[in-house]
Amino acid sequence: MTSEGNLFKMPVEFGSPIQYKLHLGEDIIAVNDLLGQKISFEFDGRINCVSCGRGTKKAFGQGFCYPCFANSPDNAECILRPELCEGHLGGGRDPEWEQKHHVQPHYVYLALSSGLKVGITRGTQIPTRWIDQGATSAIILAEVPYRQLSGAIEVALKEFYNDKTNWQRMLKNEVLDADLLATKAIAKSQLPTELQQYVTQDEKVWNLEFPSLDTPPKVKSIRLEKQPSLEGVLTGIKGQYLILDNLNVINIRNHAGYYVNLNY
Repeated sequence: MTSEGNLFKMPVEFGSPIQYKLHLGEDIIAVNDLLGQKISFEFDGRINCVSCGRGTKKAFGQGFCYPCFANSPDNAECILRPELCEGHLGGGRDPEWEQKHHVQPHYVYLALSSGLKVGITRGTQIPTRWIDQGATSAIILAEVPYRQLSGAIEVALKEFYNDKTNWQRMLKNEVLDADLLATKAIAKSQLPTELQQYVTQDEKVWNLEFPSLDTPPKVKSIRLEKQPSLEGVLTGIKGQYLILDNLNVINIRNHAGYYVNLNY
């Protein structure tokens, strides 16, 4: 079969294993069903901005044309540095957007993806955020009423925990083994007193199972603008990556807006 259209971040559904879908044009493809099958991507050079839809020679961020990248609230500085968010003060690049997206409950979490990391997310993105990062387990550490506070907690914990994922180790399933419940108690003690009040009593540890036929011993990430044709047998899906039997992997989210033909 053949489908064509612009790539977007794969929608996911929590399950055992996690279920992935790919929207291309009018088609909705259940990616899990393609495990063990040969697939191929053909990129013809077209990129459409995920925000305004206009054509662009180069994608900025995760699929934006440059004007949208420069002006969209999705790319404001507080996206990467939430401690700088001014939404709760009525500020921000788009105050109305900030009120809707950033002046609402946010959660600080601890997760195991490659190593032990700290991160933040909105409640509506649990557990999607952890799935997109390829985390094998996660626990909620704190709940706060707006984004800036979650950033303050994250900054306080960066001295002790990483806030990045090593994607190669994550895909090769080289994951640190740690007791997240015990780590949560330690993390609380590492916070300034005024921030400890936001630590929750939630003891649930989320465990995530990704669809996989094999674990690659090494991986090579492919960019379609450099290698427009990509094919292989799909052996796994983790984070937003498709893993092929030839050890090539492609991050679908990083190719948002790219117009491709998919044969499967």
